[in-house]
Amino acid sequence: MAGPHRNLVRGYADELRLFGTPLSRAGLVALVAVFLLLPTVLHDDFWLSVLIYVGITAIGAIGLNLLTGYCGQISLGHAFFIGAGAYVAARVGGDTGLPLPLWLLAAALIGAVLGGLIGPFALRLRGHYLAIVTLGLIFIGEHLWRNLTPVTGGNSGTSVRAEPAIGPLDFGDLTLFGESYSRNQGWFWLVWGLVALVALLAKNLVRTRPGRALQAVRDRDQAAEVIGVRAGRYKIGAFMLSSAIASAAGALFGSYQQFVSPDEWNLLLSIQYIAIVIVGGLGTVFGSVLGAIFVGALPAIIDRYSEVIPGVRTSVGGEGFISVFALNQALFGVLIVLFLVLEPRGLAGIWLRTKAYFKAWPFSY
Repeated sequence: MAGPHRNLVRGYADELRLFGTPLSRAGLVALVAVFLLLPTVLHDDFWLSVLIYVGITAIGAIGLNLLTGYCGQISLGHAFFIGAGAYVAARVGGDTGLPLPLWLLAAALIGAVLGGLIGPFALRLRGHYLAIVTLGLIFIGEHLWRNLTPVTGGNSGTSVRAEPAIGPLDFGDLTLFGESYSRNQGWFWLVWGLVALVALLAKNLVRTRPGRALQAVRDRDQAAEVIGVRAGRYKIGAFMLSSAIASAAGALFGSYQQFVSPDEWNLLLSIQYIAIVIVGGLGTVFGSVLGAIFVGALPAIIDRYSEVIPGVRTSVGGEGFISVFALNQALFGVLIVLFLVLEPRGLAGIWLRTKAYFKAWPFSY
């Protein structure tokens, strides 16, 4: 019996490669060049800081997309796990002086344990009911962060002295080949290097058998059970993995900001992450990064240029009909509604459709 045609085998092999076409390889080279050169040509600390926050947000968004976009489990409690990671960094990285790999791993492990405790609720609840349960995490976390004073510092917050050092490389005070770089330059390379690593791991995960099982659970969990997929195991595993990545992102956030308080882990932060994965594209890894760039930078940019935005009130009692905080909330809500109605596949869907159009040209329509 003849085997499959070699062209067919080659086609499958090309599909399995992450960068299987000349255009995708050229894009990879361009991204690496931007990654290496951008901090050396962009000397404005404000924009470097925005890009660092965007990168940290992208890591957390990849975790949420694995849970919501690939497994179909809605979570409004992402801010809880991010806050937990920040406090782990403060205690494990700051108080003990451990290097970055250890306190980052500790934050991920604590996040995975917390996600494993919440995961069993996903076995009995789904949809809006699961969203309400995870929403309760925000309020439970708010109570914990304000009352576990030895760990969190209470309402006053706590400093985070976890150093971003890997062996001899201290990204907070980076020196390479006799050249010294600023703190923001070092953090840019660290954060976006981790974004690439997390995205690569997530992309490879969703292409494996467990990744396909997650998508089967998302599309039809009962049918997945019939064909042998243990939906309960994968739902809990998705919660654990998502929470671990979120806690690692929170640890990076705390270390970079060097101070955190309970006011930061609120419902708005969870809504921001929901907006990121919807705008970027549910069920896509690179969509999480696109969404983080598009949505994650909005609060900082609005705060920076609020004085020139008509109608925005920049101080108590000042002129304007809407505060910066309320404007951010409104924009997140508007973006969620617009993309769900007009472009459910998000920015990733727009990109894929555009790429397909030019690939099929001149026969595209």
